Amino acid sequence: MNDRKHVTRALAYLRVSTEEQAASGNGLDAQRSTVLAEAERRGWPVEVVADEGASGKNVNANLRQCLDQLEAGRADALIVAKMDRLARSVLHAADIMNAARTQGWDLIICDLGVDLSTPQGKAMANMLATFAELERDMISIRTREGMAAAKAKGKKIGAPRLASSAVVDRICNERDQGSSFGAIARALTSDGVLSPEGRPTWQPSTVRRIYKRAAPAEVGGGA
Repeated sequence: MNDRKHVTRALAYLRVSTEEQAASGNGLDAQRSTVLAEAERRGWPVEVVADEGASGKNVNANLRQCLDQLEAGRADALIVAKMDRLARSVLHAADIMNAARTQGWDLIICDLGVDLSTPQGKAMANMLATFAELERDMISIRTREGMAAAKAKGKKIGAPRLASSAVVDRICNERDQGSSFGAIARALTSDGVLSPEGRPTWQPSTVRRIYKRAAPAEVGGGA
């Protein structure tokens, strides 16, 4: 075993997707037992954090809090019982693994045996990043093929929607109130709203594209 010895504080993240599961404790208890056993095996002090009745479509509030603490160096490791409790998409999971590697904290995913402090864990992260890139390419190909098929049938082709109407409305309102694209991107990231690509981090360029599509009359790019 190549466990790191510098861990002074670990976070364990739990999530259940329905209010019924949250109320009954089903799912949470099993996850809690798994992560606590892993922390005890490693001799790590751990704080358990849970998002109850949260779908995982967004970066939920307590997961965002965990990631922020890890980035800030206030914790050294994140333990989850299962991959699907951490992320709902390959793109999202790959982003979290990349954050762990670049920011220097450990990520333990118990059901997959992933431990980024080991060579095997690093290899798994690299594989996941490769599949994430493949998924992005496949999405692009399917979009192009779908548009080509629709055009061949004589259908009017419009640009695909980049975000939900609620997110578009929020971007437009905040921009019209004077917020920069960068500030809007940071706010969406902070609030745990996934980007159109399923990523937990928004880029100002993405916000700009969405705004210009919804409000093309704006003059100039802005910041």
